[in-house]
Amino acid sequence: MKTKMRKFLGTTAATGALALMIAPGTAQAMDNIRWQIPMSFASTLTALGDTMPWVADQLRAISDGAIDLRIAEPGAVVPALAIFESVADGSIDAGYSWMGYEWGTVPAAALFGATPFGLESIEFMAWMNFHGGKDLLAEVFHPYNVHPILCGTISPETAGWFRNEITGPEDFEGMRFRAAGVGGEIMAEFGMSVTLLPGGELYQALETGVLDGTEFSLPTVDEQLGFYQVANYLYLPGWHQPSTNQYLYINLDVWNGLADQTKAVIETTCMAGNSYAIARAEALQGAVIKSFQERGTNVETYSDEMIKGFYEATKTVMERRSGSDEMFGKVYSSMMEYQSDLRPWKEMGYLPRDWQSRVEE
Repeated sequence: MKTKMRKFLGTTAATGALALMIAPGTAQAMDNIRWQIPMSFASTLTALGDTMPWVADQLRAISDGAIDLRIAEPGAVVPALAIFESVADGSIDAGYSWMGYEWGTVPAAALFGATPFGLESIEFMAWMNFHGGKDLLAEVFHPYNVHPILCGTISPETAGWFRNEITGPEDFEGMRFRAAGVGGEIMAEFGMSVTLLPGGELYQALETGVLDGTEFSLPTVDEQLGFYQVANYLYLPGWHQPSTNQYLYINLDVWNGLADQTKAVIETTCMAGNSYAIARAEALQGAVIKSFQERGTNVETYSDEMIKGFYEATKTVMERRSGSDEMFGKVYSSMMEYQSDLRPWKEMGYLPRDWQSRVEE
């Protein structure tokens, strides 16, 4: 009984001390927020969709319920691909999406979502936080009355699911393919007919032949969407999206009206969300690749010649886009300068990815 009482008193004292530390700031400076957060993809999708619900749960716990973000599934409040526009015009306070769906209006946005042959997730976070990325992000989006916060970065996407085998770039000619962002424009260089559809429509489009192929997300997400059931060929690596970056989009007027403490809590929790997302993504992909193979999927790696072709097409598109849009060129140059600066460390500081197969031969 005494032991139980000591445990109870110890727990109560600790809880009371924590409350004393938090309560004064909370009472004086923490805003009470009740935002609905529409998402571009289902909350059930691993790392891609379940990061924002995790962040929302942490915000409620940290703020003792003062910051209450309620997740809304795609299409329940606004169309799945209309988060940016809805936040910009004030129809909603905030939303969660992959950055790049708006690139027709904001070309540089696609680079923050994913840059072909660009920065991987850890490198992207380094660039964002320590090499000018966050400042450039604000410079790009604040004129549209939107304040985005990086709130989830995940591993490379698969390069594509195809109904038929790809033997060379000539097979892309006339192919109906779903792609998003800069990667889609690059694929069009090979004669593809590229379209953008939300994830929930892709299974049926592949099954009925509306699409001949698609890219969408991580192997685990592609599995959840059932692509292996309607497309026999999976190709890697995800050259078009070495990282996939999601953002909490907040209306700039709403953001500017928040207390500094509230802003800090949201930003810090989203930074934790980045760690959650990349760890969760990396934890699961190896097993699902094996499961595809066991179920009969032809899992293929693009040849060096194919990758070189993608890279040459990427240079063409990036030069064209950088020449036609000053901000696109500014962001891309910043990324590539950092990638170049990092190269000696990346190439010499880490073991080659295939080191194990080399030493075990």
